[in-house]
Amino acid sequence: MQSALNNPGITIPIGENGFTIYYYAIIIVFGVILATCVVAILFKRRNIPVDWTLDLLICILPLGIIGARTFYCLTDPSTSMSEWLSEFREGGLSILGGVTGGALGVVLFCVIHKMNFLRVADCLLPGVILAQGIGRWGNFANQEVYGGVITNESLQWFPLGVYIDKLGEWHYAFFFYESVLNILLFILLFTLMWKFKKKPHGLAVSGYFFGYGLVRSIMEPLRDSEFILGDKIPVSQVFAILMCLGGILLFLMVLYFNRKKYGSAFGAVEGEPLAVLPKLYTREQLKKMEQERLAKEKAAQKARAAKENAAQHKDVPQQSETDKQEK
Repeated sequence: MQSALNNPGITIPIGENGFTIYYYAIIIVFGVILATCVVAILFKRRNIPVDWTLDLLICILPLGIIGARTFYCLTDPSTSMSEWLSEFREGGLSILGGVTGGALGVVLFCVIHKMNFLRVADCLLPGVILAQGIGRWGNFANQEVYGGVITNESLQWFPLGVYIDKLGEWHYAFFFYESVLNILLFILLFTLMWKFKKKPHGLAVSGYFFGYGLVRSIMEPLRDSEFILGDKIPVSQVFAILMCLGGILLFLMVLYFNRKKYGSAFGAVEGEPLAVLPKLYTREQLKKMEQERLAKEKAAQKARAAKENAAQHKDVPQQSETDKQEK
């Protein structure tokens, strides 16, 4: 995704020429922040410590960036791996590569915290698709990822089309179409995670892969050829189709194994498997709970000791007033 803006960002007066923060980067960071908030909300809903949201971000963000850049350099015919770092600020990231790298980050997080991968991924992917929907507006800032030329003047209006300054032409605004579809997919996945408790792990994951894979597999071949990754084979489109098929397969597998284990595809005949989830705690929370438990036990021991002491005094025979006078 090469930068094409005449005024690409905000320049901070640092050094001789200043340091430019590109609008594309600002939009991406904004999407990441919103996605993190969504994950934190769903973590709380699924009985996972909200504090672990930061741990997850630390695991997936670096690997996601590495995956996005590497996938782009490997599949874009105009870019080589030798330019991975040297041309990094010039642009060139692939969402599909970012998803792959981010998945490795989720695996790392789950290994560290000893958690079910699908349980975490179900909370993460609604936020990811929201970030992708917002991130597509970075393409608007860079004037990229557009479709064919619009020659009919009556159709030359935004958001149906977008005017590309460097070409002096109106093109179909594919970035906008994909942004809207991604945000609609986010609403569906978030609703699924929030409303429907009687569900096994993995439904949001399969929904993400199917929905996003379907959108990309349709949009990809309609883009301008400049933005189709791959030389002879449209790698992004193939990858998107595999995502779509993988989502369908995962969905069927989740329902099959849940039915085999609980007797029902979406939930057990009695109770709600994986709905009322076991609550997880951070080390600090566990330490505080242990301290409170010990304090309660100590207080209970003191109460029992006081009660026993009072009982002992009650059992000691008391001398009458007559006995005292005779003495």
